[in-house]
Amino acid sequence: MEMANAVCASSLLFAPGERPASRALHAAAQASNSFAVSFDPGGESGLQEGWVELVANGLTFDLTGLAPGAPDHRPQCEYVFGMNPAKMPSDCEAITLVPGPHLTSGMMVFPVVRLLASLTAQLAGALNARSVAWHSARSCCAADYFTQGVNHWIEGGVFPGLGLTALNTNGRDGLESEGLALFTGQELQIPRATYDDPVEAVKVALRIVNWLVEHGRIDSVESFTGPDGAPLWLEPVENSALLRLWRGAPA
Repeated sequence: MEMANAVCASSLLFAPGERPASRALHAAAQASNSFAVSFDPGGESGLQEGWVELVANGLTFDLTGLAPGAPDHRPQCEYVFGMNPAKMPSDCEAITLVPGPHLTSGMMVFPVVRLLASLTAQLAGALNARSVAWHSARSCCAADYFTQGVNHWIEGGVFPGLGLTALNTNGRDGLESEGLALFTGQELQIPRATYDDPVEAVKVALRIVNWLVEHGRIDSVESFTGPDGAPLWLEPVENSALLRLWRGAPA
């Protein structure tokens, strides 16, 4: 499955002065059997260059913003999960994980995005990150919330729709997903005429998002049964990367 190369990156956020140096990545890799440091520009000299290359399942990722260099730019966090937005600190410092250049030169492949999420969750725990930002959804999650949700998904559970994607219930045309296109190439829209109750719209959207991540891009009308037994149908919008959900029988 391939999808548009949206913003495929994550950031780990730390309190000021707590960002890890490259030596912490070597220690974390030695304690893990799922990733390794494949390149450290400091090498045997012991210099801290501010970035390392990691390899997991044969795929490489760059981790930048390491101490003692300058932190990376803190990403925009429009949606906050697993913590009180009002108490979210404004002085966090970021390190950023992105797929290697050879993986980002064309269309993004689903296994790369899935592995990025998994590796981010591993690093969040190993490095004691305060929170995790997932760029394509403009989301910020408490580190334990992100790690638990992603690990559950990787182990065969439900996709963490509130974290790896976000749902805007105040969109111009109703509920709109954000970040789903990184996984499927399409975003989801639920018009207010379909569900005028935002809570019900979110419940239905999370079910549909989970199904879409499992099945991939939709190019024809798909039908479902809603939680209340009512028929639902999902329609690709022509000449767009948008899916629209309707309630009732198709016209």
